Parts: sequence; structure tokens; C-alpha cells
Amino acid sequence: MTPGVPVYTVAREHPAAARYCVVIPVINEGRRIQLQLERMAALGLPQLVDVIIVDGGSTDGSLAEPLLENCGVNTLLVKTGPGKLSAQLRCGYHFALERGYAGVITIDGNNKDDPDTLPQFVAALDAGYDFVQASRFVPGGVAENTPLLRWAAIRLVHAPLLSLASGFHWTDTTQGYRAYSRALLSDPRVAIFRDLFSSYELLAYLSYRAPRLGYRCIELPTARRYPRGEKAPTKISPIAGNLKLIATLLKACTGQFNPGSD
Repeated sequence: MTPGVPVYTVAREHPAAARYCVVIPVINEGRRIQLQLERMAALGLPQLVDVIIVDGGSTDGSLAEPLLENCGVNTLLVKTGPGKLSAQLRCGYHFALERGYAGVITIDGNNKDDPDTLPQFVAALDAGYDFVQASRFVPGGVAENTPLLRWAAIRLVHAPLLSLASGFHWTDTTQGYRAYSRALLSDPRVAIFRDLFSSYELLAYLSYRAPRLGYRCIELPTARRYPRGEKAPTKISPIAGNLKLIATLLKACTGQFNPGSD
């Protein structure tokens, strides 16, 4: 077991075939992840990037082998160690770096993001950017049916504080549709492979740390759509979950996740 990397198994694997990969963390996303994979396959994205799913322990049968094969999924990792989202991401990043990818794109597996913009993330990495953040709030972006409390937390608290602390003007800092260069993910001054990154810490930390270390950052307009007339697909509870996000944000913005501070 590699220190700082949760235990995971490789449940499905094909050889690396692209310069970049897209890592999709999921757990019990049901039909949402199936629709997302079908959309990505229809767009031809598995021919552009290697699709890697990191399953946090789904029990809903949504990741059946025929679906993965038909949708061109390259690899399925199953996290068996402790932790939530950040732990899943550490599994995916470890696998990607070991494979030698030049960069990693991440997108949530709940079908809220439009994956048709993914080629623009590849282009930004090719242009030398180290951190590419999706934003529904920059010109050209689409924020559809965003819950009011979530909107207020991002626009009035989360993004402004991270912008102030990091020195880069962020507008959409909680969503996981992002891309990172290999240099950023492997930088020992960033040190992503630490067990303190368990839940949502890694997202806020990288938004803070990357600009402060001089990495090239950019936001790209994307669409993020919450379903109308039904409960929004999210793992964050309205009150306790958002309060935890704010606490995590404050730790990130005050350098408490920096190497040597844990």
C-alpha cells in the first residue's frame, strides 16, 4: 500500500490509450451515471481521453460490465479503504500518475455537468494551463435550477474567500469539473497524497494552493444543471453539509492543509 493512497482494487482495465484521462468519482449514482456515460460515448469522448471511474462502494448495480464496455470505459477502480470524495480522487490521481498521463480531468458522476465541453479542458492543458476550473458563473456558463442555499454559499462566501486567499479570481469553487496538470498533482509542495484529504478538502485546498505556488489557472464556461421538480442529486446535506464545506474552506484559506501543517 502506498502511503497517503487509500486501498483500491482495479476491477476493469484496458491499456492507456490517450495523453489525458478523465476521472469520475461515483457512489450509488444509479441511472445518472449511466446516462452520463452514454452521453460521453455519444460525443466520442472515450476516443479523446481515457475514462476512469472510481467507485466508492456502490451497491446499486449501476456499473455493470456491459454498460462500461459499450460506453468505452477504460478502467474501473473500486476504493476499499476509508474516506469519501477526496479519498476517491486520491485513488484516481495515484492510478493516473502511475500510468504516466500528462494531466487529469475530473467530472462528477451525477450527470449535472455537460461533458461536451471536455475537449476545451484538453485544449487548455495542451496550452500549458495547470488548473482548469469549470464555471457556470462566467460569461457563457449556465447555472440551471441551482438550489438557492448552494448558490448563496458559492457566490457570497466560498468563491470570494478562496479568491482573496489564493490571489486568483475564482467564481465557481465547489464543483468537481476540473483539470490538473501532471506537474501540479505530483508537486511535493502540494502533496495531495495525505490522509487528511478525506471528504471535500482536496477541492478547496487545490483552488487555494495552486495559484499561490504560481501555477497557471483558468476558468472555462460550462453548464451545470440540477433536475427540475425532483430532489437534486447531491451528497451534501443542505445545512450540515454546507456548514462543513465552510469549515473546510476556512482551513484551506488559512493554510491548514499545506504540507507541514497536518
